[in-house]
Amino acid sequence: MAAEVVCGVVIVLAAIFYNHSRIFRYYTKFAIYILICAISTTIFLPLMFFKPMDYRNGLLPCWGIRQAAKILGLKWVIRGHKNIVQDVGTVVVANHQSCLDVIVISELWPVLHGLTVIGKREVFYLWPFGLVCWLCGVIFIDRKNSKDAQNRINKAAQSLNTKRTKIFICPEGTRNGETENFLPFKKGAFHIAIASQAPIQPLVISRYKFLDHKTFKFDRGDAVISILPAIETAGLTTDDLQSLMNKTYEVMIKEYHSLNQCQN
Repeated sequence: MAAEVVCGVVIVLAAIFYNHSRIFRYYTKFAIYILICAISTTIFLPLMFFKPMDYRNGLLPCWGIRQAAKILGLKWVIRGHKNIVQDVGTVVVANHQSCLDVIVISELWPVLHGLTVIGKREVFYLWPFGLVCWLCGVIFIDRKNSKDAQNRINKAAQSLNTKRTKIFICPEGTRNGETENFLPFKKGAFHIAIASQAPIQPLVISRYKFLDHKTFKFDRGDAVISILPAIETAGLTTDDLQSLMNKTYEVMIKEYHSLNQCQN
């Protein structure tokens, strides 16, 4: 009986703090997000061993992650389906704002068939999440070992043509949800596109106005994922690398500002 009373008091206090404390709500929602993501990725793990490194393994955990978004009161709307490049490998580049971008990938996984992601090697060791990522075909690179990273990037470029995969890369290289502009793009994604002569599929995520790490804000809200027309790379060489980066940056930042203005 005493245990039931204590449990009831804890639930009531948690509800009060959740509704009246921004900091408590912030950490509680992130804890819920991490917990549901961990469960949704782990529970389907046994089914993935039948087809290791197959992007279709990601469909079930991505479904679970989308349920986490719904529980948190978050919604992503995808625009520009008509711009998706079909039947060829592509390099998908997107801006990077938060660890909530995992939800963006889960929204895109069933839409961009053959999707895979290039991630830091350190993520692989975050088991069981890292194991799930590997089973879903995520390509891990060691940023501290440039030779190994380049070899893996070269293999990724080959898979664009042989397997018609869609490689998801955030060219900013790190999270950037605090400014109105993007960080300078790194060259990796564009090297892959030129080496494989594969088109670039720019993808822009509107600013997460429901989230602010400085003020511990984590509210309900929505965001837009805008798929832009592809940028062709056929005939380009490494001499065109910088101009390709500049062109991609310009179309993406223009769309980013446009999406954010519509949210105001």
